[in-house]
Parts: sequence; C-alpha cells; structure tokens
Amino acid sequence: MYVILAVAVVILLYIVFIYNDLVRSRQMAEEAWSGIDVQLKRRADLIPNLIETVKGYAAHEKSTLEEVVALRNKAQAVPAGDVAGRAQAEGLLGQALGRVIALAEAYPDLKANQNFSELQTSLETMEGELQMSRRYYNGAARDLNVKVESFPSNLVAGQFGFAKREYFEITNEADRAVPSVKF
Repeated sequence: MYVILAVAVVILLYIVFIYNDLVRSRQMAEEAWSGIDVQLKRRADLIPNLIETVKGYAAHEKSTLEEVVALRNKAQAVPAGDVAGRAQAEGLLGQALGRVIALAEAYPDLKANQNFSELQTSLETMEGELQMSRRYYNGAARDLNVKVESFPSNLVAGQFGFAKREYFEITNEADRAVPSVKF
C-alpha cells in the first residue's frame, strides 16, 4: 500500500516538474518574441527619419522611398502572433532598407550628412540587436519544441495544450539576397 502511494506521489511530482518546465519554456519563448517585437518597433520608428533625410538628396528616388514606407506599414500590420508572416514582411523591409542605405553611395553629400550618418549607425546597431533577438527567440522556441516533442514531456504537453512555436526565419530566398541598386 505504501509502495503504491509512494510511486503515485513520485509520478505526480514528476508530472508537476515537467509541467512547470514546459511553462518556463513557453514563457521564455514569449519573452524572446517580445524582444524581437521591441527591436522591430525601434527600427520602424527610425525609418521615417531616415526617409526624410534621404528625400532631400534623392528626390528622383521617390519610388524606393515610398516602397520602404509601404513595407514598414505592411510589417506593422502583421498580427503580433504571426511569426512566419512577420518574418516575411520584415525580410522584405530589410531588403528595401538596404537599397536606401545603398543610395548614399550615389550621393556623396548625403553620405557626409550628419543626420544620415547617425541614422545609418543607429540602423546598423539595431540590425545587430535584432539578429541577437532573433537568435534568442529561435533558441527559446527550439527548447520549447524539444520539450513538447520528446518523451515523457510530450505526454504532459499534450494533456495541457502546450504547442510548438514557429521559428523566426526568412523563408523566401529572395529576401536573403543582397539588395542591388541600379541608376
């Protein structure tokens, strides 16, 4: 009788341990996604300043500038939980931003402009921070996914509705390409 009770208590404690571990992993993934969201918001907030600075020098590049603004708005319109949609929209935006930065090569006065230099430095720093946030999120998603899929935690995960998280990755090969600027 005591042996059965002891085994039941050990099993219950193990289930509680697994459940708490799954909750911790889910929270880490949500925190990581929040970090990406913050970095993307900071980048989106810099874009209008960058566009205004470039406009004065590259008036005939209006279509490139309008594309960046349109892609920024599209990226911000993606629902917060849509990881794949957000990754795709942000990939397109990043590619368009690369074209704007490349415009500086064609306009020496713009390249020398203090505001543009500061904005470009801020964007480059932010891109680095965004890459770190993406890696952190993908690591947290990986840890959660392993726990959701591996035995015996998959039994607990299935019973309590824990689900795998999507990775934040660029799925379109064209988004990975280096932007080209032609005049």
